[in-house]
Amino acid sequence: LGDVYKRQVYIMMNKPKGVISASNGKGEKTVVDILPPDMKRKNLFPAGRLDKDTTGFMLITDDGELAHSILSPKNHIPKTYIAKLDKPFNDEIIREFEKGIELKDAKCLGASLEPVDGDYQVGKVIIKQGMYHQIKRMFGVYGAGVNALHRRSIGGVALDAALAPGQWRELTEEEVEKLRQKV
Repeated sequence: LGDVYKRQVYIMMNKPKGVISASNGKGEKTVVDILPPDMKRKNLFPAGRLDKDTTGFMLITDDGELAHSILSPKNHIPKTYIAKLDKPFNDEIIREFEKGIELKDAKCLGASLEPVDGDYQVGKVIIKQGMYHQIKRMFGVYGAGVNALHRRSIGGVALDAALAPGQWRELTEEEVEKLRQKV
């Protein structure tokens, strides 16, 4: 019975491709739909969005205050992604990412970009904001398409490598505390 009365829920999910980041998908499968019935609560929602075709760390919670803190652009919470591109990037693009990319409708804050294992077609990207299709749009400025995008971490909390796509687990108290400390 003790678990039923837990104050708030914090779930780490490895979001699979083809699932939407929402509580109600209006007919489409959502990250909340993946959870078993005993984990579902009325106010459970994904903290932020990942595109339908983006995979990786999705935080699902009923803690609106923490979610807002993580998502608020003024808090600059780092989010790490691995982007697989249709063509390689170069050192000039790395420098441009650091300065901040100018999009048609906004300027992105400086971001970190580095090749993964020396492969300039796979980039580790760290952003501190979360605009609509931000990483895809940033690479798009240079004519590069993103073939696959995977979120590896939020703040100081990394996606549990043991979680296969669609699997989830509750965050530990230490992980929740790490997320709180970042805000």
